[in-house]
Amino acid sequence: MSDSHSTQSFETVAIHAGNTADPLTGAVVPPIYQVSTYKQDGVGGLRGGYEYSRSANPTRTALEENLAALEGGSRGLAFASGLAAEDCLLRTLLTPGDHVVIPNDAYGGTFRLFDKVVSRWGVEWSVADTSDPEAVRAALTDRTKAIWVETPSNPLLGITDIAAVAQIAREAGARLVVDNTFASPYLQQPLALGADVVVHSMTKYMGGHSDVVGGALVVNDAGLGEELAYHQNAMGAVAGPFDAWLVLRGIKTLAVRMDRHSENATKVTEMLTRHARVTRVLYPGLPEHPGHEIAAKQMKAFGGMVSFLVDGGEEAAVEVCNRAKLFTLGESLGGVESLIEHPGRMTHASVAGSALEVPGALVRLSVGIESADDLIADLQQALG
Repeated sequence: MSDSHSTQSFETVAIHAGNTADPLTGAVVPPIYQVSTYKQDGVGGLRGGYEYSRSANPTRTALEENLAALEGGSRGLAFASGLAAEDCLLRTLLTPGDHVVIPNDAYGGTFRLFDKVVSRWGVEWSVADTSDPEAVRAALTDRTKAIWVETPSNPLLGITDIAAVAQIAREAGARLVVDNTFASPYLQQPLALGADVVVHSMTKYMGGHSDVVGGALVVNDAGLGEELAYHQNAMGAVAGPFDAWLVLRGIKTLAVRMDRHSENATKVTEMLTRHARVTRVLYPGLPEHPGHEIAAKQMKAFGGMVSFLVDGGEEAAVEVCNRAKLFTLGESLGGVESLIEHPGRMTHASVAGSALEVPGALVRLSVGIESADDLIADLQQALG
C-alpha cells in the first residue's frame, strides 16, 4: 500500500486508491483507455511507461494500484479471469517435480486446474483438511512449494486459520496462497496474517454486479511481484480496459455491499436453522460452526455465502433450487442479486469422485442485498 493510503480507512481507500483525476480533463473517474498501442517518444522512449496494452494499460494500472492498496500489498495484478490469475501464479511458482498442498474443499475450477492441467507438466498435489493445521503439516513433502487455502471455502464454508498455516508454510519454505474471494479484502486481509499471495475472482464481490469477469493476484514481496508481472505479460491473459473499469466501479461500493450481504446472510441462516427440512446450515457466523472462533478473529464479518443440506438427499436439493423464484438459479456468486445453485451438479461437478466431492443434498446460496424479508419468504416457499 502506498504511503498516501496507509493511514486511511478501507472505505476511503476503496474509492480513492488508483483513482487519480484525469490530468487532461479533470474527470474524477479514470478513463477507459480502449487502446492497443501507444505513440512513443522516439525509439525506446515510452511515454508514461506504456507501449502495448498487454504489457500495461492506464485503466488496468489504476485497478492494480487499487487492488494492492485494498489488500495491503506492494503489487496487484489484474487478469482476464480468476483462473487466469491462478494459472499465472502456478506457472510462476512451480516447476516440474514440485508439490502443492490443496484444500479438501475448494472451487471446482481450481481443482480442475490442478487435476487436469497442472499435473500434466509434472507438478504433484495432495489434499489436506486445511481447517486442521496439523493435517496441513502432515501433507507436506520435501518438494512442497505452495500451500493453497480457501477461507471461507467453496462450497462448504470451511475456515482456515491463516496465521497458523502461514507459520507452517514459512517453516517448510513454501508459499501460502489464500483465495480471498468469498471474504473480499473488506472482511479479511490475508497478507496481514502472513500469507504470501492473495487470489481473487474479481467476477464475484469485487465487481459485485454480475457484469464482468476478472481475476487478481496481490503480493507483498516485490521480487515475486516482478516475476508475476513478467509472466502476466508473457502469457497475456490480462484484464481488458473496460473490464478493469467495471471492477474499479464495483470496488467503490464494496464496503457497503459486504455489510448488507453479511446482514442478510445472518438473517437467512436464522430462518434456515429453524426450518424442519434443513438438516444442517453451513455459515461461519453460527456459533456452532467449527471455525466460528477463528473466523471471528480474522474476519470483520462473516460474508454473504450460505450453504445448507436438505432432508431428502440430492433430488430434494435440486427441487429446492428449481422452486426458488427471487433467488436466481445460476452459477457464480457475489452479485447484488441473490443466487441459488446445486454445487454437485453445477459449480463442483468436476470434483465428483474425488476427495473434494460435495454432498448431493447440498444447496449453496449467494445472498444478495435485496430485502431480507423477501429472500426469506422465497426460501420458505422453495423448501415447502
